[in-house]
Amino acid sequence: MITKKRKVANTKVDINKAYSLKEASTLVKEVNTTKFDSSVDLHIKLGVDPKKADQAIRGTVSLPHGTGKTKRVLVLCTPDKVAEATAAGADFVGLEEFITKIEGGWTDIDVIVATPSVMPKIGKLGKVLGPRNLMPNPKTGTVTNDVTGAINDLKGGKIAFKVDKVGIIHASIGRVSFAPEKIAENSQELINAIMKLKPSSSKGTYLKGVSMASSMSPGIAIDTKSVQN
Repeated sequence: MITKKRKVANTKVDINKAYSLKEASTLVKEVNTTKFDSSVDLHIKLGVDPKKADQAIRGTVSLPHGTGKTKRVLVLCTPDKVAEATAAGADFVGLEEFITKIEGGWTDIDVIVATPSVMPKIGKLGKVLGPRNLMPNPKTGTVTNDVTGAINDLKGGKIAFKVDKVGIIHASIGRVSFAPEKIAENSQELINAIMKLKPSSSKGTYLKGVSMASSMSPGIAIDTKSVQN
């Protein structure tokens, strides 16, 4: 059943129009239907075949205005790194006790950072962490000896993105409480990062479609030409 608020919101979005990023960043605030500070998400359709290793687009980007959400960071490390991780602002630090908790189904965190030396012990957690995109990975900067740097990046607005099996990247780039300019700048930063990763083997149109939406609100189609520098 469509609520009254959603019906009103739907009338404000022209489904036959592709908006500029600036227009969409203003409109997404106007059509928000929730009482809480909803996330603003981008959905980016790419002309790639994710089954091919070189076209399985993934990476990280530091959003200039952050995500508006404080990430809960778990650092899995050896005892010599515990003090550093704690001082850098990690929410949870340790190893064996957290491996046991995760094996029991605990995943009350947003991201996990691990030092390379403990990765062999973490491998068995793949079945729990993999489906939740929590598995540490060198490509996203979450397997590193620079624990302080990784935590600062994550707390400061660094996000990871990954194309799904149908060629779409879904990413949260802010909150509806953000000014339109900040929503637009964060969006553009993500799109720029994705454009730089275009594989040489990808033929035809790379950036096929972009839409923006907040939680439980209508999607807004964005003119792809307006976001390609």
